[in-house]
Amino acid sequence: MGKQITEMLKGTLEGIVLAILSAKPAYGYEITARLRDEGFADIAEGTVYALLVRIELRGLVDIEKIPSEKGPPRKVYSLNAQGHAYLEEFWKTWNFLAERLDRLHKGEI
Repeated sequence: MGKQITEMLKGTLEGIVLAILSAKPAYGYEITARLRDEGFADIAEGTVYALLVRIELRGLVDIEKIPSEKGPPRKVYSLNAQGHAYLEEFWKTWNFLAERLDRLHKGEI
């Protein structure tokens, strides 16, 4: 898969992270670990943190700082109402694309 999956992930990683946060609040490392558990082993931690900054700036998440036993407090991200609405739109777009790609794959278009 290599380069193709990397390119495709660029357009979908935001939605994937929002979907993870819709299940439960998490901090950056937890999100990265969950991605790796789901088979996205090549995603760098720095990529996830940069994405979290972007979705924070866009107002899609709420943040709570939780004390950490080691180092500074952790930023725990949770999806807010705007984030849920954005995620819902992501899934509509995903379904639209997936249906058309499946039809193309089957030679129906």
